[in-house]
Amino acid sequence: MERRRSVRRLGRRYRRPWLKKCKEYIRNFIAFLFSNVGIIGLVIGYTIAGSFIFQYLESGEQIEVHANALGNRTLYARRLWNLTMDLNYNVQLLEKEYRAAVAEELITFQKIFVNLTRKGFDGSDDLCGKKSWSFAGAFLFSLTVITTIGYGNIWPRTPNGKIASIVYAIIGMPLFLLYLSNIGDVMARSFKWIYANLCLCRWCPGVAERRAERQMRRDQQKRDGSEFSNSSGSPSSIENIEMDMTGRRESVTSDANTINTDESDDVQNITVPILVCLMIMVGYICGGATLFYQWERDSGWTFLDASYFCFISLSTIGFGDFVPGDKIYGHGKIEEILELKFVFCSMYLMLGMALIAMCFNLMQEEVIHKIRTTTRTIKYIFRCR
Repeated sequence: MERRRSVRRLGRRYRRPWLKKCKEYIRNFIAFLFSNVGIIGLVIGYTIAGSFIFQYLESGEQIEVHANALGNRTLYARRLWNLTMDLNYNVQLLEKEYRAAVAEELITFQKIFVNLTRKGFDGSDDLCGKKSWSFAGAFLFSLTVITTIGYGNIWPRTPNGKIASIVYAIIGMPLFLLYLSNIGDVMARSFKWIYANLCLCRWCPGVAERRAERQMRRDQQKRDGSEFSNSSGSPSSIENIEMDMTGRRESVTSDANTINTDESDDVQNITVPILVCLMIMVGYICGGATLFYQWERDSGWTFLDASYFCFISLSTIGFGDFVPGDKIYGHGKIEEILELKFVFCSMYLMLGMALIAMCFNLMQEEVIHKIRTTTRTIKYIFRCR
């Protein structure tokens, strides 16, 4: 009995560290997923997983719809031919009867094709049904769901696809908001550092004023220290000399520390002008417009249409009147290259939304800084009066 108890105790001792290691690994993995690098990979992986899921759920429905459309088109073409042959007597066509019969057949044909268009038929001869729900189309749909853009050119038509889109949006929208907040803060801090080290110079008015303020503080500290040393009198003993030397060393080190802290505070507390943020957004939109104009020029897009599409997409309005994809869903070997281009366009939208979040963050800090400075000047004016 004692041996069994000892074996059980040893087994429990060996099990606990293994469980603790598993818990630590899980915690570290979750912390990495919600870090700045992990959240980017998590959003991209979630979008890719959603594209495969919706492609699997909706591609079978598209095959059936395209097959039904092609079959009805062939059927009604035969009916019209049969009407033409039946109403043609002695090489003389009965015009009134022919027009009435053809109009009736065309009305039923139109009703059928309107219903098929609502189910996803796009007028192509692609019997495989891969046009709407290819990897590029499913990736576009997944991205528009989690970014709340919602173009409306592609939507789920099966019950399973609708349920999956609801669950996918419930999980994906908070994940993408977390991505925007984290990446926007990181980009804002990095842009502040770049702006402070590259864009600001010694002759800029704001930097000159801050450096003058720091110099006045250092001079005031030195004056206070010299007045304190003069008021204390000349040291008469070795102990007083040592105290004076240690005090001077401490003052020098404190001055150095204040210089370093002031420089670091300048980088953190610096504000980027609103004009610079607007220039960044306009430049990014114009760059994307140039890209989309080159890719969709054969589809009838102008540079204004491409700029309009970039603004509507990055602002998550998403009217859906302009959607890239007419050239992307081609046939043959070029289709894979165009789908790859479309994935790069999706990455452009993800990066652009993070960039706009960064610009809004910097603009908010600039507005708050302006309000504080105006309130301080108003208070100073009232005090002087």
